[in-house]
Amino acid sequence: MCGLTGFWQPPADARDVMLATAQRMADTLAHRGPDDHGEWADERAGIAFGHRRLSIVDLSPEGHQPMRSASGRYVIAFNGEIYNYPALRAELERDGAAPGWRGHSDTEVLLAAFEHWGLELTVRRCVGMFALVLWDTRERVLHLARDRMGEKPLYYGWMGAAFLFGSELKALQAHPAFRPVIDRDAVALYMRYACVPAPYSIFAGVSKLLPGTLLSFSYRELESRARARPKPYWTLEAAASDGARALCRGPVTDAVDQLDAVLREAVAGQMVADVPLGAFLSGGVDSSTVVALMQAQSGRPVRTFSIGFAEQDYDEAVYAKSVARHLGTDHTELYVSAEDALAVVPGLPSMYDEPFADSSQIPTFLVSRLAKQHVTVSLSGDGGDELFGGYNRHRWGRTLRRTLGWAPAPLRTLLAQGITRFSPAALDAAFARSSRVLPRSLRFKAAGDKLHKLAGLIGAESDELLYQRMVSLWPDAVALRDAVYPVPLGWIAYGTPAALRSLPERMMYLDSLGYLPDDILAKVDRAAMHVSLETRVPMLDHRVVEFAWRLPLELKLRGGRGKWLLREVLHRYVPRELIERPKMGFSIPLDGWLRGPLRDWAAALLDPGRLAREGFLDPEPITAKWREHSNGTRNWQHALWVVLMFEAWLEQQHGKGGA
Repeated sequence: MCGLTGFWQPPADARDVMLATAQRMADTLAHRGPDDHGEWADERAGIAFGHRRLSIVDLSPEGHQPMRSASGRYVIAFNGEIYNYPALRAELERDGAAPGWRGHSDTEVLLAAFEHWGLELTVRRCVGMFALVLWDTRERVLHLARDRMGEKPLYYGWMGAAFLFGSELKALQAHPAFRPVIDRDAVALYMRYACVPAPYSIFAGVSKLLPGTLLSFSYRELESRARARPKPYWTLEAAASDGARALCRGPVTDAVDQLDAVLREAVAGQMVADVPLGAFLSGGVDSSTVVALMQAQSGRPVRTFSIGFAEQDYDEAVYAKSVARHLGTDHTELYVSAEDALAVVPGLPSMYDEPFADSSQIPTFLVSRLAKQHVTVSLSGDGGDELFGGYNRHRWGRTLRRTLGWAPAPLRTLLAQGITRFSPAALDAAFARSSRVLPRSLRFKAAGDKLHKLAGLIGAESDELLYQRMVSLWPDAVALRDAVYPVPLGWIAYGTPAALRSLPERMMYLDSLGYLPDDILAKVDRAAMHVSLETRVPMLDHRVVEFAWRLPLELKLRGGRGKWLLREVLHRYVPRELIERPKMGFSIPLDGWLRGPLRDWAAALLDPGRLAREGFLDPEPITAKWREHSNGTRNWQHALWVVLMFEAWLEQQHGKGGA
């Protein structure tokens, strides 16, 4: 795991000046690679790479980057891991295409593969997570590539005559040509989704490379500043469509066996490292499955890590401890206080570089910091919800459509009005009184707020609009000032494949297309890399993803619960009673913190005069929500966190003299 950066511009500077600029850019990524750094430049072409290395495989100097191919044709800066590189290396040797190997890094194998098969055929053969930049000295072509599911980040864009790229925005900002201009469309998307979805970034002129794509352009295109378009080498659309046309229809036991096998293979491939390795363990289905498969294939106890909170409603550590004890892992847990968690908040803007407001970013950082004290690589269970129907919306959306889809719009409007006649607090009290007679599936926290949100969903005219409302924190442009209409749709604009006929499948597709890379994976990458910890996500091995799309919906959603088949795999290793409980999520008691220890900090950032002066957000609806939250009338924790993280990020930019 590493950090990469660089630039390409019309030749003008001397080589030592270019190297100094590349080093300055790469130094901003020191947290991503504390073990080594390297710079490379070709002053005649005007191109330079910078790299920071976190040594995982081949700890010797032979893994140093930027790295040049044996023939000298290619130069690469690479971030990530190619898990099947030993098989690729052996294939190159059988084909007589292997150079005289200098070491045993996956980077060296990649370069030899590019020489033999070319860029696109090579990345299609790769099993792994990666972002890379590749310079072809013979053709004078620059290539950028990103892994299929978007595990590793890659930003790029033009600033004047300079084309900049890097693993994080801070690296681009270190180039002298960078001019930070906030993209108001990106702000609108952020306010809706709590993250800035690809291909947008918060800055105009800078994009995120989409997952599963290549971007290539020549020196002639550099001179003309032609806008090359990313080209897909793998698409989720094809995986989902092909899967829907070839569904597994055999016995259920066969499907369990097949999922077990494909997950085992993915986990085994990601357990290879020349440094200490472990796993995050929350005690939920996804992380428990990964850890169970790790322990089943390990000759010694796997290192596992979890954090707990004193607030019982948010504490999963007790469940993780039970799973760890059953599996026999070497388990480490840390109970953190509110003060520990709140101490993370000031550093979040610099950790994420652009506004980001998934509040689980805080416990994700804390568990990453804990793991880093013991290991250099940690596996996680991310991806299970998106692939196997684990989010509540996958079930509730279908229930809502089945229950009320027949009703005309006026009737649905009346029903919504009936729900909102009662305050969330009154509805919470009613659910509390009824908890003993309600089925477990209907016992959930913040029932009143969820019902008020349900009221806003009832009138959705289409499945896409229903999904958008479910995942939106601020609907449309309600919190924006001087917004350009219509507000961009983000990943929803891509639509869903025609082969996906059910609402839950379309939701899972959209979650995997956008929410997963832009929120979940970005959260884990930035939090872990901030402490120089590599994270790996076995469930996002593309072979697992493609198999998951071959599963009929009834093997994912069954008996009112999601991830049914994944649970069946897990129950081969862990007793049901240790796992089967209401979904908690990786959350924090943010609602209470905003009324307590974070109140003054929040009030200062949400000051109406401040918001008005900045000119991005409309103070009126924000002030109304803050008032209701502060006095306990409503729980607006997530909507307010979106505003707070934007304001904290903006404050940091002003401190840098930008934006």
